[in-house]
Amino acid sequence: MNANPMRTTTPRLEGVILFEPSVFSDDRGFFFESYTSRAFTHATGLTEVFVQDNHSRSARGVVRGLHYQMPPNAQGKLVRCIRGEVYDVVVDVRKSSDTLGQWMGSVLSEGNKKQLWIPIGFAHGYLALSEPAEVVYKNTAYYAPESERSIRWNDPAIGITWPEIGATPILTEKYEQAPLLQDAEIYD
Repeated sequence: MNANPMRTTTPRLEGVILFEPSVFSDDRGFFFESYTSRAFTHATGLTEVFVQDNHSRSARGVVRGLHYQMPPNAQGKLVRCIRGEVYDVVVDVRKSSDTLGQWMGSVLSEGNKKQLWIPIGFAHGYLALSEPAEVVYKNTAYYAPESERSIRWNDPAIGITWPEIGATPILTEKYEQAPLLQDAEIYD
């Protein structure tokens, strides 16, 4: 097996890492290592212990997020799309950061098998581009509703350029009524 099963890219937001696995395909199908602690630690310098895996399924046009958890239950996440395709967005919500309020987006798909490491201090969300889209992600802390926070998916001060899907996004009330970044509780 390949000694380095993951190629990494460091986007412009410090700490965020895009992982692209080495995929071995033949007429039977494919194989790849979706996670190894060695590759993760090498790329991030962290020895994070993932305590919870989540799996969500969304219809085309659903926006989930932008959400994060505050300390003491702050979460880092390793996100990938296992069915269909999503546009995954990360927003810096650290008051002391030079990139506060800046965002980046990546297409994660069943086809490209890319994964996105989202460290503590960033809000996360995605738009389902396919019918359906399934996302799985590993968390470094358990879900704690009392620590959960959201910011508006279409906050004009952030200016996320979401892909056109032809209709109004499908949102829960929680995300429709989320505060703007300027009014949200964020990391110190």
